[in-house]
Amino acid sequence: MSSVATASAFPHRFTGLHDLARLPWFAEQDGRLVVVDPSVDRAIDMHTHLALAFVRPMAVDLTASHAHVEHYLPDDAALDLDVYVNKNFRPDDLQRMNRDLVLGSLKATGMRSTHTVPNLVREMGELSIAQSVLLPIELPRPLSDNTRSWLKAVHDVAADEQMVCFGSIHPYTFNMEAQLDEQVRLGVKGIKVHPAVQMVRPDDARAMKLYRLCAARKLPVLWHCGPVEIEPRLGRYMSQLVHYERAIAENPTTTFVLGHSGALQMEQALDYARRYDNVWLEISSQSVSNIGRLLDTLGDERIMFGTDWPFYHQAVPLAKVLMATEGQPASRARVLRGNAARLLGLSA
Repeated sequence: MSSVATASAFPHRFTGLHDLARLPWFAEQDGRLVVVDPSVDRAIDMHTHLALAFVRPMAVDLTASHAHVEHYLPDDAALDLDVYVNKNFRPDDLQRMNRDLVLGSLKATGMRSTHTVPNLVREMGELSIAQSVLLPIELPRPLSDNTRSWLKAVHDVAADEQMVCFGSIHPYTFNMEAQLDEQVRLGVKGIKVHPAVQMVRPDDARAMKLYRLCAARKLPVLWHCGPVEIEPRLGRYMSQLVHYERAIAENPTTTFVLGHSGALQMEQALDYARRYDNVWLEISSQSVSNIGRLLDTLGDERIMFGTDWPFYHQAVPLAKVLMATEGQPASRARVLRGNAARLLGLSA
């Protein structure tokens, strides 16, 4: 049976986050959604963030713990797992998120104050997620220093075993190679590139130089890849899939991870993955049917679980993978952990 057909055996619509307890892998305990099925693999989440800071230094205490995490998609929002996940946002949710991401990046208050290392670690423990990959985003120095802020917070709360840290270098930052080497010395396992936020096309000449530097250091590049229709118009242009192929084709020794599997242009991302061996797909935000299609078409060797926390509770994308891989334990293990472990050189 195909992954798409397998996923169709489960409900796809839920009244809110805690309604996912209707699925066989979850339960609600003490007001929190948890994984109760011991067969669920200890996953690696390839796509997470902490609070970001731009222009001003980091003001959020990234080591603080809170009783409740304010995900950008609120826990009480109705969920349809068979659409691109941001289609579940209500208009008010989007307004709050945008205020928090833009004006909030200058402050220590708001939803972002709960996007901390201890809060992420707690959610991971409740959902059988062993490790999360942190993906900072940088503007040219001195406009941000998120990578070092996040690395320090991880060390300060002794979460090094649970957190895998990527770095980020803006392609137009001064002395790009020296900054990359500094991040390598700090222990980063890859580099995050976000064309829509950094406002640089993925095939820009400076970005192409960054990819070559990453290849020389055996660092995978994880892109935000594809338009999502809630970003500014220029960011949407930067993220069009047509801008990614030249970088992929001309850098065959660089491993590229297409974050969100191309978002709303998934079919083009799937085409790239079929034609280029240096392309992997990270599936955060995709619908359960699209995840099934990726598995049925590409196979399970270069597809990786991700959540985009704190935009979404980690249980939402986890439920989709569990639905799409029901009855396929080997594929489930590869998608949830094995492929990411192989890519990053971690214990499987």
